[in-house]
Amino acid sequence: MRKRKLQHGMVAEFDTPEAIIEATEKAREQGYKAIECYTPFPVHGLSEAMHFRDERLPWVFFLAGLTGALSGLALETYTAVYDYPINVGGKPLFSLPSFFPVLYECTILFAALGGTIGMLAMNGLPRPYHPIFSAPGFERASQDRFFLCIEATDALFDGEKTRKFLESLKPFSVSSVEEEA
Repeated sequence: MRKRKLQHGMVAEFDTPEAIIEATEKAREQGYKAIECYTPFPVHGLSEAMHFRDERLPWVFFLAGLTGALSGLALETYTAVYDYPINVGGKPLFSLPSFFPVLYECTILFAALGGTIGMLAMNGLPRPYHPIFSAPGFERASQDRFFLCIEATDALFDGEKTRKFLESLKPFSVSSVEEEA
């Protein structure tokens, strides 16, 4: 059975961080929303140009940390009050100040693990293959080139119009990226 090819998007290649920021701003001005940028290093101002803002990960950290704190408190409460109560020097069985170190460490541990797992899941990792890898010259995205991809899922995406728009930005090259269905 032969696999058919679907268009993933259109990609333009630039040589400077300033060029990719300018191209991204113009793409957003034209109304494109499903855009992705690939750069060899972090480019300050690029996420603002893309209008990228994701508030989910801080909530994952918070909820994982809260879960850790509650788990640590539940563990200590169960062991010190119900499972093996020992009265030492007339102190209460449930003593929050003595529970604090374990609570703190569980909070940090759960937040770190939850945040790491959440970040990997939200980034779609591990992902050994992505259609953009087949774009001509894309191997230079990890060296010295900057790529702007307008994805085919964008409401304004039209093969010819999008190609003409990207060519008007004066990139090194514009190419179509296909994926197998």
